[in-house]
Amino acid sequence: MNRKQLQQQIKYYAQYFPFTLNTFLCLVAAYFAYKILYRPLPDDTPTSFQPFIFLMGKVIFWFIIAVILLSVLSTIATWIYYLFLKRNEDHRLEVTFDTEQRKGKNKLFLTASVKGIRRPILGIIKGRLFYDDNDMTDKFSLLSNKRKPKNFWRDAIFGRSRLSLPDIKEYELKGGFIFFEDMLHILSFAVPQPVKGQFYQPPVLKKDDDRDVYPKQTEDLDVRIDQLRPVEGDLHNYKDFESGDDIRRIVWKVYAKNRELVVRVPERFEPYASHLDFYASFHASVKPKWLGDNYLKEMLNYYKNYVWTVYDTLSKKEWEMNFVPDQNFNLPEQLTDDERSARIISNSLWQQDSSLLSYFNPKKGAVLCVSSFTDPDELEQVLEQCDENTVVYFVKTSRVFRHFVPWNWLKRLILLPPKDRLNKLRSRWTFSPMRLKVQKREKRLVEIIQKSDVINAIL
Repeated sequence: MNRKQLQQQIKYYAQYFPFTLNTFLCLVAAYFAYKILYRPLPDDTPTSFQPFIFLMGKVIFWFIIAVILLSVLSTIATWIYYLFLKRNEDHRLEVTFDTEQRKGKNKLFLTASVKGIRRPILGIIKGRLFYDDNDMTDKFSLLSNKRKPKNFWRDAIFGRSRLSLPDIKEYELKGGFIFFEDMLHILSFAVPQPVKGQFYQPPVLKKDDDRDVYPKQTEDLDVRIDQLRPVEGDLHNYKDFESGDDIRRIVWKVYAKNRELVVRVPERFEPYASHLDFYASFHASVKPKWLGDNYLKEMLNYYKNYVWTVYDTLSKKEWEMNFVPDQNFNLPEQLTDDERSARIISNSLWQQDSSLLSYFNPKKGAVLCVSSFTDPDELEQVLEQCDENTVVYFVKTSRVFRHFVPWNWLKRLILLPPKDRLNKLRSRWTFSPMRLKVQKREKRLVEIIQKSDVINAIL
């Protein structure tokens, strides 16, 4: 077990510890308040109102203590009640995930609910999920009531929260906790929950860069365009056998299945368009030991966001998008085209199995996205086969670490603590040997793209 795994194990089992920082602070506050209120009054009391003021202070002090004790005892009672209740599977934590598009960005939301549970008096119930290698989400509150139809009594409590996770990928749930907390969060009693499943963090939209793009081929005759495109598809490639047709074009597989003689017709061109074939290469031509580096993880998130932005921009045009992945995924059939593409982008990883040459089809591909880790020689060979209507988007992934070095150091050392997890990586990136190699490759990739005849965009 390495250091990171040990830390995650400690964080996991620390959830069972009922005392919090507020426990210590409240005990200290109660101790000093008691000392002040119950210290002996001097004989030469300057005013007759001082004993009355101390008396009122004692009343308020014990009233606050009574309210806090009521909340704490209620928290303990509801916690014990739920321990008996949770033996029934119907009274365990249930979670669902969904994405919403707000202000042009996909955001992940969690909806959690528990049946039959009771809230502490003046207290609150919270939840937390563990995923992957015992990484944890922030605590989320269960504040709303769900009532039975045509019934006054509460059936369950639930809450809806925004989740902000570090990486754009698919996560696997390992379990969860429900916490019973009093009004001041002095005590926090945890109950483990057997939560299982998968969910994914969707990519977000960046500043778009639109380009005029047209399909290379068509599968139907719905949308008319100004340029001729080859027609594909079963309905267009075959016709019934007629006298005078070349028997060498008979499709014997169809005859063996349906006992019908059909012949394959040569490819023809029509002034129509249908699907726009969209390619995004996640091939990383780097040392294998680099693939698990934190730099490449952040650059992968950056690349995914821009691939999704390009896809979203082009999908608003008049034809349908056809995302061609370079990795295999098992996705639900009921997903829409946009949902399927977002899931593919989120689940994609840097890979070294499918090269750009074997992945991209210049005859069909209208749009190609490449990253800073694309092999320059392979890209040059691919672009030689592309025509002037192909659109190539090059995402400079090293820009995720772009910052003004003196100002970043000033914030870290003097003014403000780091606000995001990239600040340390940005500072280390400045002196990283990987930075020079990546920037050198990016410069060469830009030269290759700009020398070609394709329509290009540098992001």
